[in-house]
Amino acid sequence: MPAATYNCIAKETLSSAQSSVTFSTISGSYTDLIAIINTGGTTSSLSSLQMQFNSDTGSNYSTTALYATGSSVASGAYPNQTKMLIGNIPAALPQDVKTTCIVHIQNYSNTTTYKTALARFNDSANDINVTVSLWRNTNAVNTVIFLTPLSNFAIGSTFTLYGIKAE
Repeated sequence: MPAATYNCIAKETLSSAQSSVTFSTISGSYTDLIAIINTGGTTSSLSSLQMQFNSDTGSNYSTTALYATGSSVASGAYPNQTKMLIGNIPAALPQDVKTTCIVHIQNYSNTTTYKTALARFNDSANDINVTVSLWRNTNAVNTVIFLTPLSNFAIGSTFTLYGIKAE
């Protein structure tokens, strides 16, 4: 029988609204990480899904985003940020759990290259978007923090982190 491709490292289902979710002490035994997030927000305020590595709040994250609403398309570049923007940049998170974001963090345990994250985000009520983000740091990623400003993640939101091993 073949080995599992995705190994679940951690999972959190929110029993109360909160503005961040942290996965820490991540083992360096995988090549890549995949995060699958099903969430919503608690207010109709403008908000987005964001990510930081290793509690680093320096201005060394950059994101390029493409988004579409069904009637329009847009793109944006966000250099020298304190977080990666990985979802729903132009609108508020819906006020119930109906969005999905899949984030692929490449070569997270490598200590000789900057870290890249690719994200696909969809919200059935508002938009879809894809982002590519860069963390300009060569440290291995051992902590991943998901954040949403100006709102909280809704009760029932799930955050699952998987490790992928190269065969």
